[in-house]
Amino acid sequence: MNIIVVGCGRVGSELAYALYQSGHKVTVVDINPDAFANLPSDFRGRTVAGDVLTPDVLQRAGIEQADALAAVTPDDAVNAVVAHTSRTAYDVPTIVVRDYDPRKRGLHEAFGLQVVSPSAWGAQRIEELLSEGALRTVFSSGNGEVELYEVAIPAAWNGMRLGDLIDSPECRAVSLTRAGRASLPSADDVVQTDDVVLVSATRKGIQMLQKRLEQAKER
Repeated sequence: MNIIVVGCGRVGSELAYALYQSGHKVTVVDINPDAFANLPSDFRGRTVAGDVLTPDVLQRAGIEQADALAAVTPDDAVNAVVAHTSRTAYDVPTIVVRDYDPRKRGLHEAFGLQVVSPSAWGAQRIEELLSEGALRTVFSSGNGEVELYEVAIPAAWNGMRLGDLIDSPECRAVSLTRAGRASLPSADDVVQTDDVVLVSATRKGIQMLQKRLEQAKER
């Protein structure tokens, strides 16, 4: 694939090098030529110095032949404009933007862009790691809006119906593992101590389940 990475800071340089190592044709754009020093010495992609908001810079970067573009500068407005222009003026098939300031995430969403918000996701993940007990996060979708969690069934829940334990539209059971064997669960399944239930949940849903688990420990 022909991929353009706009921004050669810590995120951009890491991304560009990873894409290059995966065999893609990578072009990195940055307004500051000194930023290219962030790239590893064995990077063999192209570099283009210039203001990406100037049309000729995108054209020099090969925007008309690009299969994908990542806008990862620390300026959310620049990322949004570049991504929107790449999609509407050049019809780039795949575009991803970095959300630098979580408070400006709505800017990218207003353009209907695919967004990665490292600050918001990172803060949420660290909070989860600090507070995880019977819950363990195994997969995060999007920027953490929906995640998969492993839930170890406590002794206080032994013999209870799964549907009575997980009954919120914000939290759904997707698998039940017992003695190493997994199955698709139903609300009528009766759980046993040390069963492992995989649940898909929003932030609100997992907080509700976490509260129930804490209450179960107090019994």
